[in-house]
Amino acid sequence: MLFLTFKVRSRKRGNDMKYGLIGEHLGHSFSKQIQTRIAEIENVKDYDYQLVELNKEEFKEFMEKKDFKGINVTIPYKKDVIPYLDEMDESAKAIGAVNTIVNVDGKLKGFNTDFGGFLYMVKAHNVHMEGKKVLIIGNGGACAAVKAVCEHEKAKDIVIVSRSANRGAISYDEMYTSHLDADIVVNTSPVGMFPNIMNAPIDVSWFHKLECVLDVVYNPILTRLCFEAQESNIKRVVGLEMLIAQAKYTFEIFENMSFDDSIIDEIKKEMLKDRCNIVLIGMPSAGKTTIGKMLEEKLGKEFFDLDNMIITKAGKSIPEIFQESGEAGFRAIETEVAIEASKMNNKIIATGGGVVKHKVNMDFLRLNGITIFIDRDIDKLISSDPNRPLSSSKQALQQMHKERYPLYQKYAAYVAANNANIEETVDDIVNAYHSILIDAVAD
Repeated sequence: MLFLTFKVRSRKRGNDMKYGLIGEHLGHSFSKQIQTRIAEIENVKDYDYQLVELNKEEFKEFMEKKDFKGINVTIPYKKDVIPYLDEMDESAKAIGAVNTIVNVDGKLKGFNTDFGGFLYMVKAHNVHMEGKKVLIIGNGGACAAVKAVCEHEKAKDIVIVSRSANRGAISYDEMYTSHLDADIVVNTSPVGMFPNIMNAPIDVSWFHKLECVLDVVYNPILTRLCFEAQESNIKRVVGLEMLIAQAKYTFEIFENMSFDDSIIDEIKKEMLKDRCNIVLIGMPSAGKTTIGKMLEEKLGKEFFDLDNMIITKAGKSIPEIFQESGEAGFRAIETEVAIEASKMNNKIIATGGGVVKHKVNMDFLRLNGITIFIDRDIDKLISSDPNRPLSSSKQALQQMHKERYPLYQKYAAYVAANNANIEETVDDIVNAYHSILIDAVAD
């Protein structure tokens, strides 16, 4: 099942909306995709779910008119909607924030499904909070629901950290001074969210007892925080699962029905397969471009060649870049392009042979993708292509292969041999991708 991209559209005046999501900026929301898919799986006909961006003035008018059957609410209106409600369920009252509203004969009732979404995330990954110190990063709308779950799970200490040390939160300086013994960290802040994927809210290496990191951010697939935890062999849980779980619970409220939680895992796997990039690494002339184009046909993911992106960005050929700026100049542009490519979703990206030489390239490319090493015997790699200035001789290739081979192995989620039938190599990658490779991102 391919998840389609839906454009945010404004609601026409006087035209009642059945269901939807309101917020200030919804351009990267996955709510419509998820809600539509749930309706398909559960065979709910004519389920119309819209994305409606509202500024402050439009929000006021929207809530006063009540022209909807049910809505989800996101940043910055989770607390602003409360004065318009006639009733709130107990969880919403306790949390002090609302992300789901139903309209029953003009009466508005508010719910908070973030609590159930985060609790599902915790339970699904066997995160044990009882007796533990938990740091919650961020003090916005999601923080209250996360804090309520931590209390429900009997965390011993719950410490909220925010840039503004108020409303019960401490500063980052105080966190680093007094709370480096935290067992669990939960990020509820937008730090690390697309498009600013380079950032992490904390440095996990400072924490000497840290056993698990959970991030409610779901774009990119692996946030910088989760990635750094993974690199440090710390358990990490990505935010997509919470998003899907709370959407499922919302759907149940909207349609007054219930169904099994197994749908959460089903949709998660679909979304990860459809959103995840395939990043091809390997020696020059290993067949990355050819394989990438063949995978494009097989998987329906658009193909990008990192070298072509470099040429476009630099406005000159690769030999010209090497001639004018040397290898160091080329690698600098390569890193810029790798960071740009890492923000994309559902792509096939063929990299240059030397992309693995700089760890930063691979760190970013793995936030939204899995890496596949195209392994080809060295005697099949000699190239006369003028665009490959570093692989023009057997001696040069042997030295390059010796230097890079351990790096290809280090960064590979999967190794695909390409020495005989290239069609078989492509089929091998497709089969691996649809069976086990997604585990590199999901688990």
